[in-house]
Amino acid sequence: MPPIRFHVLRFLVCLALGSLVVAAPRIGAHRVVETTGDEYRTIDSNGLPDHEPGDFPRRGNPNTIRAQDYHFRVPLHPVGQRQPIPGHFAFFAVALNGVPFEPGTGEFWQGDRDWNYEAKSGAIDLGLDEHNAHVQPTGAYHYHGLPTGLIQNLGGDEKKMCLIGYAADGFPLYTSRGYSDAMDAKSPLRKMRSSFRVKAGSRPNGPGGKYDGTFTADYEYIAGSGDLDECNGRFGVTPEYPEGVYHYYITEEFPWLARQWRGEPDPSFNKDHGQPGPPFPGFGGPPPGRRHRPPPPPPFIQ
Repeated sequence: MPPIRFHVLRFLVCLALGSLVVAAPRIGAHRVVETTGDEYRTIDSNGLPDHEPGDFPRRGNPNTIRAQDYHFRVPLHPVGQRQPIPGHFAFFAVALNGVPFEPGTGEFWQGDRDWNYEAKSGAIDLGLDEHNAHVQPTGAYHYHGLPTGLIQNLGGDEKKMCLIGYAADGFPLYTSRGYSDAMDAKSPLRKMRSSFRVKAGSRPNGPGGKYDGTFTADYEYIAGSGDLDECNGRFGVTPEYPEGVYHYYITEEFPWLARQWRGEPDPSFNKDHGQPGPPFPGFGGPPPGRRHRPPPPPPFIQ
């Protein structure tokens, strides 16, 4: 048994962090089962990671990790659409370890859904752990960015493209590194750059102030400014698809995780298997302060 001074020190550290946690709860064993049929890949999991998560509850996140009952269905033969399909606050993808990826948050400026706070902006503390993940009130552990523990378990991505999951439409999801030449597997690896930038000027309403990346609506897509399209993906060869496939990346800058799909998502990624919610601000809906139909995105050309 640790000496009394150990418990006293732990108590003082917890007070300094603004929360008192007597002991980290045991979250149970990781479980994921993948089966493949003619049309779908089915991923059943309890949503618990295959790596040690951060301690929860924690500052910014009072929730405790609990096992879930996920049944994700991923199309084996995804088809790209000419117009992206907005994410609607559903799970965007599922990792190979059965933990879902979720790009959005449930935090809005004064409850106004036009102004959705970004999880990784630093403007609000959502209690993300070292794996860019945190916990929903339901106990669901989910990633908002690069899942560092999973990437480490897969051998890293310094010397190879690293497949880390599948999006709801069936297209594969990789870390930030891809081939310099999309169609040449012998070209050097480098970090992919998104084509989103913080808007110039000031917000027309809502919280006001200059655009600074605090909110999803602070960003705009500028075609050709980076390596990836408006869905944070591109067509190219990968180790798993040497003939070429459309695939997504998780970038180290906005949008981190894509906010819209290139193909038709499976309904199993809707939370509670209900109808999808409203689209992210600026993704498939009118931008804040404007109610006319936005211009269509450029066509998808494989």
